[in-house]
Amino acid sequence: MRDGGLGSWPARRARMTPDRTAVVHGEDRITYARLAARTAAVAGGLRRLGVRRGDRVGYLGPNHPAYLETLFATAALGAVFVPVNTRLAEPEVEFVLGDAGVSVLVHAEGCAATGPLLRERLVLGGSYDALRAAGPADLPDEPVGLDDPCVIMYTSGSTGAPKGAVLSHGNLTWNCVNVLVESDVASTEVVLVVASLFHAAALGMSCLPTLLKGGTCVLAESFDPGGALELIARHRVTTLFGVPAMYEAIAAHPGWAGADLSSVRALLCGGSPVPPATIRRYLDRGLVFVQGYGLTECSPGVLLLDRDAVRTKAGTAGVPSFFTDVRLVDPGGAQVGTGERGEILVRGPNVMLGYWNRPDATETALAGGWLHSGDVATVDGDGCYTVVDRVKDLIISGGENVYPAEVESVLCEHPDVESCAVVGVPDEKWGEVPYAVLVPRPGAVVTEDELRTFARSRLAGYKVPRGFEQWTELPRTGSGKVGKAEVRERLR
Repeated sequence: MRDGGLGSWPARRARMTPDRTAVVHGEDRITYARLAARTAAVAGGLRRLGVRRGDRVGYLGPNHPAYLETLFATAALGAVFVPVNTRLAEPEVEFVLGDAGVSVLVHAEGCAATGPLLRERLVLGGSYDALRAAGPADLPDEPVGLDDPCVIMYTSGSTGAPKGAVLSHGNLTWNCVNVLVESDVASTEVVLVVASLFHAAALGMSCLPTLLKGGTCVLAESFDPGGALELIARHRVTTLFGVPAMYEAIAAHPGWAGADLSSVRALLCGGSPVPPATIRRYLDRGLVFVQGYGLTECSPGVLLLDRDAVRTKAGTAGVPSFFTDVRLVDPGGAQVGTGERGEILVRGPNVMLGYWNRPDATETALAGGWLHSGDVATVDGDGCYTVVDRVKDLIISGGENVYPAEVESVLCEHPDVESCAVVGVPDEKWGEVPYAVLVPRPGAVVTEDELRTFARSRLAGYKVPRGFEQWTELPRTGSGKVGKAEVRERLR
């Protein structure tokens, strides 16, 4: 087998554990042998459509076996897989397809862009099944190496137009190795994949490591708190990955108290720190979060706080992954000391090749051989990192630095606050000041004076928001993070 990349994984796993279940979707249970055969068939179908080494193949649809089959088939051809965020508006979809130069798009019913960019359209169901059914039984024997590009994954675009992070076969493989080393993924693992696979975390932190190890991925097409609880009990799920908002919704569901969670051994969480109140609700059920920090550009794992350190290091993102190095630097590039704030720089075999067709952005991001994250953190004497905020979210008020994440963490400790976002707004005297938008808990009534008093008892005066607004919900990006750009725009 000349293929050393991801495209060979189904066949390699099938020769070891052909009858073990790889994927569960609805009532369908797909063994590794069947996944390998379907991958080979899709690869043959894509080749007949003209897909060759280096071509880009897009996927636009929910979590579905077709996502994995298309990913592995594209990789086996030496082509490049481009997952597209289903929450994007049509012009945004067209931008991604055009920017990546996608030549073939595999998409679900109702997810297709109607713009003029693509000549080939494959629809899950009729034509996709025909594509797979007509394919050959043997996987193409392409010489694919770990340094070859495998996936172009677009960032959320929260700070401008999306950029495509080019992840190699080696980037994704080494990220999986990090996960296997630090998370003790078992061959009997049953992972619930409710977070969208078009984001790096769901793919890299739960799905791919589980398939590499020979476990089972239970695919849910969309997130529903009650549905997630039902799937956990029915399939005896051992691990799930989500963002804090997902875990908060699950714990708030009426079925939470009586749900059977006895099979769960690991709760993986990323995107932002888990609020202390949410941590306590899961601790009451005997469940502990494995928190971390990652970036699409790092495939995505960077830092991990394992379950043994959750109680003693709560609030931190943990230590660097095994084959990943991290350092913190000041604006001049000098390394900062213990307890001092600095930008997170990352180096390791999981760091991207660069941004697709963005040589200037690539040069800036990878200057000096380190990925410049744009995130600010501190490190303590035990080597545990605490992510403070985004460099671009920093509020400078009267010469003082205000980190929104710190203020948000305090406000979320208020018993009547469900979630909040803090952004900077212009101020004639101070340049800019912090302003808070919050979502109260159902049925709660909270006043601005009460919130200000609460914040003043815990924060320096210049960090206390000058104004408060209550919204029914916060805007979120496709990855579940709060859309700070939209918050700022709405406040204007």
